[in-house]
Amino acid sequence: MSKENEAVAVKFVTAMGNNDPVTAAETLAPEAFAEARGYSKFAGKRDAAMMIGGIEAFKALMPNGLSFKILTVTSNEDTVVVEAEGNAVTSAGTEYRNHYCFVHKMRDGKIVELREYFCGAHANEVLWPLAQQSSDLANTVA
Repeated sequence: MSKENEAVAVKFVTAMGNNDPVTAAETLAPEAFAEARGYSKFAGKRDAAMMIGGIEAFKALMPNGLSFKILTVTSNEDTVVVEAEGNAVTSAGTEYRNHYCFVHKMRDGKIVELREYFCGAHANEVLWPLAQQSSDLANTVA
């Protein structure tokens, strides 16, 4: 099941980066939640609806998406870890480059939990000012 779970996790990360909430939703269990870890302004826990809403809302911040370069994918029975580099140009024309580690907890071929690690200081500096201007994103920040 690990290879199948890996494919689902990569599908979610890719969909998130492509601003594709429909495909991302296909990978989530109804009870899924995500937690952005750390101390950034984006930190917090979000249910599946907020996760999908956030992907939709991020279109305003990064109209061309967040291009993820997958570096490694590692898994065991029910956990998949995806390490990636994300690159984008924001709606303000600023380059955004960050490193990510996504830890997916899987059940029955769906994501039930996602823990996301990234450089919060960089996200605060580049993305937070834009997020504050987006009323759609305000509903997805925990």
